Amino acid sequence: MDSINYHHLRLFWAVAKEGNLTRASARLNLTPQTVSMQIRELESAIGDDLFVRSGRQLYLTKFGSTALQYANEIFSLGQELTAVLTNKSAARPQKLSIGITDVLSKQIAFKLIEPALKVEPALKVVCIEGSREKLLSNLAVHSLDVVLMDGPIPPSVMVKAYNHEIGSSQIVFMAQAPMAARLKESFPNSLENAPMLLPGERNVLRRDLEMWFESNGIQLKIAGEFDDTALMKTFGKAGVGIFPVPSIIADEIIEDYKVRPIGIAEGVLEKYYAISVERKVQNAAIAAICNFRI
Repeated sequence: MDSINYHHLRLFWAVAKEGNLTRASARLNLTPQTVSMQIRELESAIGDDLFVRSGRQLYLTKFGSTALQYANEIFSLGQELTAVLTNKSAARPQKLSIGITDVLSKQIAFKLIEPALKVEPALKVVCIEGSREKLLSNLAVHSLDVVLMDGPIPPSVMVKAYNHEIGSSQIVFMAQAPMAARLKESFPNSLENAPMLLPGERNVLRRDLEMWFESNGIQLKIAGEFDDTALMKTFGKAGVGIFPVPSIIADEIIEDYKVRPIGIAEGVLEKYYAISVERKVQNAAIAAICNFRI
């Protein structure tokens, strides 16, 4: 195809947002037949399906999900341009695309990004989660400006990028209040065969915790494994087991999840890195992240 019909793309965008042809048509003030026909024309032009239908709902295909990502950027830029041209905004806001490994706590990620927001108050932040390998690959082709990880670049990943160690945090074991009170007394021996909720195998912290249990002669009983640390905390809040959290967000976890600390895993640290394509970062917002120290 030579070019995209942006009118058709906008209709696709609206339907993708609504997930329903009737609702999108009402929002666009067009008939469902008109919208459906024009989306079919767009699919015909690009040579692939954008949606699959299930009942009255429309779900994006893999190709449709990719198209939606681009459509979001296109129409977001269009809104920015309109604002600039009508003097509602003095200049285009700076955009920072940040890759965040999906094993990193959301609270930690915010703490690492916050310095950039202080340097550039009007900064537009785009946060993208994924595996280390995928994010570093996107960084290498400049789809991302910086990547936040729980470790340095793995030796198996061949990208030209630089590690900036931001800092580290001790690890605290938490649990529902009655369980924490019972286990705190003779910690760490009290953890023997206690139900433990741990990060998944891809998390660097998992290996370090297993070594800590082994070095302390504690028989580990795993009650759950989680790639999503927020879900792990939710299970812990419900009393399913004990879970580890970085000490720098311990107060937040105690407040938000209504749990209590048991003890610190002495010698275990979760480390945080910002990865950039430059050794000496020039961009002020990226530099604020890379130079931040916990």
